[in-house]
Amino acid sequence: MIEVDRVSIRFGVGPGAFVALDDVSVTVKEKEFFTLLGPSGCGKTTLLRSIAGFIRPHSGAIRLGGKDILGLPPFERPVNTVFQNYALFPHMTVAENVGFGLAMLNRPKQEIARTVEEMLALVKMSPMASRRPAELSGGQQQRVALARALAPKPKVLLLDESLSALDLKLRKEMQIELKRLQAATGITFIFVTHDQEEALTMSDRIAVMSAGRILQIGTPRDIYDHPSRRFVADFIGDTNFVEAVYLDAGTVELPGGTRMSPRMPEGAAPAAGKVTLAVRPEHAQLQEDIADAPLSGVLDDVVYCGTDTHFHLALADGARFVVRRQNNPSQMAAFQPGQRLGIRFEPQAAQVLGD
Repeated sequence: MIEVDRVSIRFGVGPGAFVALDDVSVTVKEKEFFTLLGPSGCGKTTLLRSIAGFIRPHSGAIRLGGKDILGLPPFERPVNTVFQNYALFPHMTVAENVGFGLAMLNRPKQEIARTVEEMLALVKMSPMASRRPAELSGGQQQRVALARALAPKPKVLLLDESLSALDLKLRKEMQIELKRLQAATGITFIFVTHDQEEALTMSDRIAVMSAGRILQIGTPRDIYDHPSRRFVADFIGDTNFVEAVYLDAGTVELPGGTRMSPRMPEGAAPAAGKVTLAVRPEHAQLQEDIADAPLSGVLDDVVYCGTDTHFHLALADGARFVVRRQNNPSQMAAFQPGQRLGIRFEPQAAQVLGD
């Protein structure tokens, strides 16, 4: 549906110019929920705005359905955008807001009325059609903004951190609602966020961005379980980093001398020498016997978090390691701070990170 081909965007001129996008290429499939994920300043919103037509790239191409759209102004592109602040017209009712775009397209009044009714039913706002935005909650305003953007039936809907203004509980509810809307309409969604949980919850695929570049693209499970680089592993979820030595034939040696064959990064095998392993806290277990454990450490702290407990350990080389265990009354081992414990994890639970 969308092809971004080697797009670069910079702000300013000369040596001090800021490179917002650096030779970025990505393809978004039809009917896909695709998320651009990364920290502030990574270029994700700039990429979204370039697709919308608000920013023109200095080089590269953007195609929609195989057709070049760089020469089209925003209002001629078959895309709509939902912004963070929703931008509803305060003097219009909910129904009037939803139908505004259709009126600007000179659609017949009967078609506008029918579409507004359909869109309000889709976002479950039909009983509030006559209210004005000031009479709505933040979540209700977000639903109206979505209905307005969906009403003209765009080929692509762009969402720029559109859940960030909501409180935590409502944001979680709207994550599920957005995914439902995308499936119901069949419209391609491109969603921008810095919230990893939002990305993992809603997306078919995720592009992780940093410093104007895309570092990795994959399904939520691929991104979480098989991070390609340290930045991706660190940004998505909690991760333990273990320094090891790569020997050969896919084998590494851990600090205590244990050898194992972890998952390798895609592409060429790393050169012999130091490498970094990523191990998720929930993929490791603690045991009192340290003799047959790949790692061992001294338990510093035990943090109860309701659904699970986090065990913080100090390894012999000074590195930190966290083990997360779901709380189960029948399996509550009495580990005490100051106790030396073995840390066990399966070789395939460890990922060798690329550069």
